[in-house]
Amino acid sequence: MGAYLLKRIGYMLVTLFVIATATFFLMKTLPGTPFTNADRLNEQQLENMRAKYGLDQPVAIQYVKYLTNLLQGDLGMSFKYMGRSVTEVIFERIGPSALIGFQALVVGTVIGMVLGIISALRHNSVWDYTSVTLAVLGMSIPSFVFAALLQYYLGLKWGLLPPALWKGYEYTILPTLALSVTVIATVARFIRTEMLDVISQDYVMTARAKGLTESGVVVKHVLRNALIPVVTMLGPLAINIMTGTLVIEKIFSVPGLGEQFTLSILVNDYSVIMGITLFYSVLFILMVFLVDILYGLLDPRISVRGGGTK
Repeated sequence: MGAYLLKRIGYMLVTLFVIATATFFLMKTLPGTPFTNADRLNEQQLENMRAKYGLDQPVAIQYVKYLTNLLQGDLGMSFKYMGRSVTEVIFERIGPSALIGFQALVVGTVIGMVLGIISALRHNSVWDYTSVTLAVLGMSIPSFVFAALLQYYLGLKWGLLPPALWKGYEYTILPTLALSVTVIATVARFIRTEMLDVISQDYVMTARAKGLTESGVVVKHVLRNALIPVVTMLGPLAINIMTGTLVIEKIFSVPGLGEQFTLSILVNDYSVIMGITLFYSVLFILMVFLVDILYGLLDPRISVRGGGTK
């Protein structure tokens, strides 16, 4: 186990290094500079700004300096927000993103489980076909399409909820619903498949033969065993939500990390682009790592040996 953990941590560090390197050089290919729109600055002032942020040096030297600072935990200073560090910008924006992401994960998991359970217990019925159809639609249609539909019908046409902006809790509902659609579809489909597989197992038939009530069979034997793989899915689902917020926040004008990331690309705020990319990458890698460990703990048939899970 110890060797496995050390190897995984080594892979994680290498992955972060590759992401940081690729993002840095790809970012440099963006047209313009952070001072492209600084019309009020004269040429000398622009030169001073480039020298202050090291943009007057070769890209290779900028890269080495960035990695050196990164190893010391310094993500640099924002080009757009003068005098503010990238760390400050990220932590100021993370609240709205975390709120709608957490709500979407909870809402999506609960509704998806209900649909999946009904679908499995009413196999080959109208309930089953309806649930499967909804799951297919939820997984096939991008979340930003649902976002636009929710915004138009619930926000603008029927006036039930605020269509955009961030002025209170009610403003979190539509972005949460838009983000939760994929989670609902994924969990419903997975629960249905797992429950149908468990229902046909011998120990479930034995439990029925012993006279256990149908609700007791479902709760004690079917649902409990079907939930184990679902728990391990929460990690990838959380990752999908994190990447989905990049677009959803822009559509609903949520002042979160996704909107900040989009704004930073538009104004070439290099350090913030790098900081948010690395922040999401760290979360992504940690989530995959925790899911692997959790899966091994939940399912005793899986053991962790030097090279990975088996």
